[in-house]
Amino acid sequence: MALNLCVSPKCKWVASPSLDSGSSLRPSLGSCFVNINIASVSLNLSAGTRSLSLRRSVSVRCSLETAGPTVTVGQVTEVNKDTFWPIVKAAGDKTVVLDMYTQWCGPCKVMAPKFQELSKKYEDVVFLKLDCNQDNRPLAKELGIKVVPTFKILKDNKVVKEVTGAKYDDLVAAIDTVRLS
Repeated sequence: MALNLCVSPKCKWVASPSLDSGSSLRPSLGSCFVNINIASVSLNLSAGTRSLSLRRSVSVRCSLETAGPTVTVGQVTEVNKDTFWPIVKAAGDKTVVLDMYTQWCGPCKVMAPKFQELSKKYEDVVFLKLDCNQDNRPLAKELGIKVVPTFKILKDNKVVKEVTGAKYDDLVAAIDTVRLS
């Protein structure tokens, strides 16, 4: 018998949990997966001259799927040129929204709290932000940024929508369109 346990504040299973040994459970991003196999259990009961003993062998295997960058639901995660693609790939078929900004950009500062609120509203969407500074210039160039703020919406590791400028209503409409597609 195998016991599958997911340890996380908001653990969500990718597949339905099962106690058979052929299950293919994967916990969602940001969880620890523990698989416990109980090899044998024997129980001897006795009263008076009889004794009580419990024997069991347990093998425990644990792998932490959060090795590397992690994302927290309901929050915006800061990424850089090294962490962006691994997070996008780990998101699988979830919608990913990237806020590309700079520290000196006034409209970016106006959109930042609104973007944070969207991350709390859409818990099925991954919200990321990328400071388009000198260090992250190669990624910004790869993603084709021309102005800030620019919001890139990705699905299945591909950019499917883009919103440029501080256009909140356009951003919400684009997120809804991609989520429901």
